[in-house]
Formats: sequence, structure tokens, C-alpha cells
Amino acid sequence: PRSPPLPQEHGLDFQRLLDASAYKETYRQDMIRWGEEKRGADPGFFCRIVVEGAAQPVWVVSDTRRLSDVEWFRDVYGDVVQTVRVVATEETRKRRNWVFVVGVDDAESECGLDQGVAFDWVITNDGDELSLDSQLETLLQAVRGRL
Repeated sequence: PRSPPLPQEHGLDFQRLLDASAYKETYRQDMIRWGEEKRGADPGFFCRIVVEGAAQPVWVVSDTRRLSDVEWFRDVYGDVVQTVRVVATEETRKRRNWVFVVGVDDAESECGLDQGVAFDWVITNDGDELSLDSQLETLLQAVRGRL
């Protein structure tokens, strides 16, 4: 996977930005602001980076954050796009050390897809491995069936 340009532009440690550390939280609002500036100038900026040079028959684009991202993929690739939302209860998220931060967790970058998208698939990830495996297997079978 390609890392976004922000770490290179600002001398940040990309690997440390991937975990749930204080390091990431220190730069999180700056990353959100930078991303908003890029999207404001060009709504497809990040989407084009993701698909650049990709040739495999199935892509998994994880962590899209906004309706404009979903719309870009649907506009460019049409009906082959399958949207998947992974959900967990607030209690499960708290057990995983999530803490709500005003100005971050209520920003579009975190909740922009909470409304306005009819997801093709909704996967529940509350810690039940058998249930998760079953849901993922159903999704994989459907994807294989479309190839």
C-alpha cells in the first residue's frame, strides 16, 4: 500500500501514524486539515493516488472517509464497485481503547459516511471471530462470483 504524501511533505513517521498512539493523535488534526485542503482543490486527489498503476482484478480500498470518495469510485468504475461498512458498538470500540475527541471524531473525516451511502455490505466486528469469519466468507464468495 502506498502511503499518502502528508508524511513525506512534513517529515512524519508513516508507520507510527498507522497505530493508535499519542504520536498519531499529535498530528491528527493537522492531517485532517491538510486532507481537507487537498480535497477542496481537487475532490478526486486521494482516489486517483489509490488507483494509480493498479491492475489486479479486485481492489480493496480501505478507509474511504467521505461521500465524495464513494461517489468518485462509483462514477469512474460503475457497478463493479462494492461498498463495505464495518461496524462495532460503542462499547466494543471503547474496549479497543477508542476515546471520543470533540473536533476529531465528529469531523467529516470520521463520520462523513454515517449517512447518505447505501452500503452493499455491512460487516459487524464486535469481537466474535466466528461471526466475523462467516460474514467475510460470504463477502468473498460474492466477490469471486463476480469475477
